[in-house]
Amino acid sequence: MAVRSGVGTALVRAWAARRLPPGAAILDIGCGSGMPIAAALVADGFTIWGIDPSPRMIAAFRRRLPGMPAACEPAQASDVFGRRFEGAIAVGVLFLLRPADQLALLRRVAGALVPGGHFLFSAPRARAAWTDSLTGGASVSLGVEAYAVHLADAGLRLLRSERDEGGNDYHETIRAA
Repeated sequence: MAVRSGVGTALVRAWAARRLPPGAAILDIGCGSGMPIAAALVADGFTIWGIDPSPRMIAAFRRRLPGMPAACEPAQASDVFGRRFEGAIAVGVLFLLRPADQLALLRRVAGALVPGGHFLFSAPRARAAWTDSLTGGASVSLGVEAYAVHLADAGLRLLRSERDEGGNDYHETIRAA
């Protein structure tokens, strides 16, 4: 929690303001402690549903954002995907999953979005593998071209990609109406 910076928060806030209706419900996949992104979105009037597999992170999320729903479970098995959301975010988390789990998660996100709903995720534009600096675990980016194909297979369309002030790539998608 101590090493989480505000890098990317402005980009996520701008995305939500541009793409989602006021007060929209947003699923935050890998929400961590809720700082700084979920807290900023709540301050902007959105409702955040957080999921994270870490009991410690979910406890911190609940302390910081009391009244925002949160579940301590891995995204791959979360019951939260049975609900419907106008938006979903996965910042710094998708590439931590094995490639097969990434593809399954894209399908789960598509199924949880309302028609016309938006999904924003971060992953390097290029295909790459590395050791994550925060978790120490293996990370894999499939690359934006491969993500575009898999997103389309899941019923999502890649709208655009942009880079935050820290050099991290974010990809905006929409579910077909």
